[in-house]
Amino acid sequence: MQISIASGKGGTGKTTIATNLALSIGSNVQLLDCDVEEPNAHLFINPVFEETDTVFTPVPEVNEKKCTYCGKCAEICQFKAIAVLEKTVLVFSELCHSCGGCLEVCPEDAITEKGRELGIIQKGRRNGIEFIHGKLRLGEAMSPPLIKKVRDHDIPGKVTIIDAPPGTSCPVIASMKDTDFVLLVTEPTPFGLYDLKLAVGAVEILDIPCGLVINRSDLGDDQVREYARAMKLPILMEIPFDRQIAEAYSRGELLVEQIPEWKDKFLDLYHRINQIIKTHK
Repeated sequence: MQISIASGKGGTGKTTIATNLALSIGSNVQLLDCDVEEPNAHLFINPVFEETDTVFTPVPEVNEKKCTYCGKCAEICQFKAIAVLEKTVLVFSELCHSCGGCLEVCPEDAITEKGRELGIIQKGRRNGIEFIHGKLRLGEAMSPPLIKKVRDHDIPGKVTIIDAPPGTSCPVIASMKDTDFVLLVTEPTPFGLYDLKLAVGAVEILDIPCGLVINRSDLGDDQVREYARAMKLPILMEIPFDRQIAEAYSRGELLVEQIPEWKDKFLDLYHRINQIIKTHK
């Protein structure tokens, strides 16, 4: 089972939900932090890291001794990663999406591939939780390939919690696609509602069942709840704006460890998600 924790905007408490849910489930669970541009789940999980792997993506390399400058490689590239001038081929590896199309169309077999470093993947454990996150290389713009590499570590038979990046762009889609359930974390404010609508639209396109967690639920107004009722989105948990919760977060402590009664609430959240998944199937 794969559960993706997402939000239309940053700062809603997405990582708080992901880490506390994983720890509450306890055994047979893995947590994948796919927010590779700014991963922070490890600050709460505090895993013992056992392995670090560098991740590369293939990009074209042109042998100009073979090249006839026909331009077919540039024609097929939708992202303008190759430019063919009169007697020169320029490769912009940062724009390459590693599709391999240029290799396929080159009539002279003048194009091979080399690796461009994307970042690293670190693996660790804590209290039965298998933890994996990616860290994008500084200056690298292409996060979806690294997110896919993180997700490749999913182990069938385990409950997999995916901490997705904020927003609704390509990295979020890469984190949510083909999961069993998307848990959207929002807050009862006009900004929260606006970004929630965008996130719900993305989930609908992917045709994945979803539900809501409303964080800081006793602030703001009822527009998020009204929207949820209108869209028939189940509100699976509400977390109030509480000083004790805020203080635990600021110290990098997990809610279910500092306030034990919340563990039962997160377990109930997990069981409700599991029931929705079974119904959807």
